[in-house]
Amino acid sequence: MTNFEPGYRPGTTHDPSIMPGYGAVPVPYIRASLGGRSVAYLLDLLFILGFTAVLGTAIFLVGVVTFGLGWALFPILGVSGILYSAITVGGAKQSTLGMRMMGLRVVAPESGRPVDMLTAAVHALLFYVAVSTFLLWCFDILFGLVRSDRRLGHDVLLGLAVVRI
Repeated sequence: MTNFEPGYRPGTTHDPSIMPGYGAVPVPYIRASLGGRSVAYLLDLLFILGFTAVLGTAIFLVGVVTFGLGWALFPILGVSGILYSAITVGGAKQSTLGMRMMGLRVVAPESGRPVDMLTAAVHALLFYVAVSTFLLWCFDILFGLVRSDRRLGHDVLLGLAVVRI
C-alpha cells in the first residue's frame, strides 16, 4: 500500500509479517525528506556544541584534580560529534535530539530494526567525512536527490535509512 492510496495511515501496516514486532510501514513509504534532515542537522550542531562544552569542562576539571594528567583526554573533543551520534542514534530512540525534534529516526531499511552503536558511529563518521569535503558532500546530496527513497550515499553504504516516525 503506498501513501497515495485511500486508507493509508503512517505508522501502521495491514500485514504484520512485513515487520514483525515493529508495527510500522516498510521504509520506502515513510522516508524522510532531505529538508527535514538538513534542519535536524542544524539543530544537532547546537546540541553537539553544548555536549562538547560539557565534555570539555569535565575534562578540564578531571585535569585539575589529577594535576594535569586528565588533560590528555582533550583530543576526545575532536570526535564529540561522532560520540553524540553513536550514543543517541545507537540508543533506544534511534535518533539524535535534532532528529527527534523533526520526527525522524534511523533504521535498517528492510526490517525497520534499530541501529547498533558501532554502526551509528560509522554512519556519523562517513557523514562528517562527506561534509568536510565539498565535492564528496555534493555527490552525497546528489545521490539522495536522484534516488526515489531519498537515502544519501553514506546511508546506502551502511544499509541504513532515515525515516519519519
